[in-house]
Amino acid sequence: MINIIKADGKAETVFLSKIEERSRNTNQDVTAVVTEIINNVRDRGDEAVREYTVKFDGKAPECFEVSKEEMEAAMQECDPALIETIKKAVDNIRDFHARQKQQSWLTTKENGVIMGQRVRGLSRVGLYVPGGTAAYPSSVLMNAIPAKIAGVKELVMVTPPMKDGKPNPNIMAAAVIAGVDRVFLMGGAQAVAALAYGTESVPKVDKIVGPGNIFVATAKKLLYGNVDIDMIAGPSEILVLADETANPKFLAADLMSQAEHDRLASAIMVTTSETLAEETVSQIERQVQMLSRREIIEESLTNYGVIIVCDTMDKAVALANALAPEHLEVCCQNPMEYIGRLDNAGSVFLGSYSPEPLGDYFAGPNHVLPTSGTARFFSPLSVDSFVKKSSFIYYTENALDRDKEDIVRFANAEGLTAHANSILVRYEEKRGEC
Repeated sequence: MINIIKADGKAETVFLSKIEERSRNTNQDVTAVVTEIINNVRDRGDEAVREYTVKFDGKAPECFEVSKEEMEAAMQECDPALIETIKKAVDNIRDFHARQKQQSWLTTKENGVIMGQRVRGLSRVGLYVPGGTAAYPSSVLMNAIPAKIAGVKELVMVTPPMKDGKPNPNIMAAAVIAGVDRVFLMGGAQAVAALAYGTESVPKVDKIVGPGNIFVATAKKLLYGNVDIDMIAGPSEILVLADETANPKFLAADLMSQAEHDRLASAIMVTTSETLAEETVSQIERQVQMLSRREIIEESLTNYGVIIVCDTMDKAVALANALAPEHLEVCCQNPMEYIGRLDNAGSVFLGSYSPEPLGDYFAGPNHVLPTSGTARFFSPLSVDSFVKKSSFIYYTENALDRDKEDIVRFANAEGLTAHANSILVRYEEKRGEC
């Protein structure tokens, strides 16, 4: 099911190339379908959204927008214990993200110059939340809470209706608790297009965030530039870095926790212990028998899972940095000693009792993370994802006079004489030469 290979400079490179190729694949048929949907929604608004909702979901609600009363009523259908769990998670997520908030600032100099930066939340953000069988209230929390902390004025959520045409109660509960302002029952590429362009019902937004299937991801990619987006998410992935002290039972469970997401998901373990590798394979074969998504797990591990045995932990760390995984678990005797050496990862989980699902749901850090090696240059979703910044400058006449020759020299060196003139004209006028 999952292979063990010894790192020799070649075997692991061949496997990593396979992982990279998985992320490069572009489905031209999907792109064509999504492009048509986007154009139809742009031109025909709600009418097109309604047609696609009937086509793909079987039924369209009479009114796309879910009222506050309907949201509250749906929330009453939820398990009260789940509501309490959501509230606890909200407290943890809010506490973590509140520490990320930046303040506007200014600085003054002795010559009267004032400079600074203004930081404020985006005006309106769209949040896509999958529905149906892939209904994840945790995604509502992870996107909505940092947006609200950032100061987003209006948070608009779209989510597909269930087969009966009603909203998913757990999704509605999370939306109410997290402070979502408006909710519309629509999904797929048509919902993303509605957010990007605006329709008779749906307001146009400045940014679209949230997970979705290949049609949703493709729509976000095609609409980037018309609106901002969070990121283009690839298949889920985990890398477990383990030494000989790790528990193979835990390692097997953690690898499968990501493999169950998707047949294209990647679960990789890097270790210095061949014995541990073999014991982990045995544990996977034993535990998978009891899991509901066994077929998906087995296919994922067969095609995109591997256990790589390295000679040293230094080589294992280097390999982890090269992979730049979405999730990185460090199951070693002294996990804290590695945190300063692991430079490329979306989120790092330290120790045997910090499994990846802890971050998915509850601990506080965001679970919207860069995938497909983009952790080399992208960061997790955060409060920063929902703000915009503007700088400001105030110069006195004397301050500009002091710097004018340097500015003019730069402008002339670049052949931009109008730039130079913009500076010089202020002093020519003063001497009566204009």
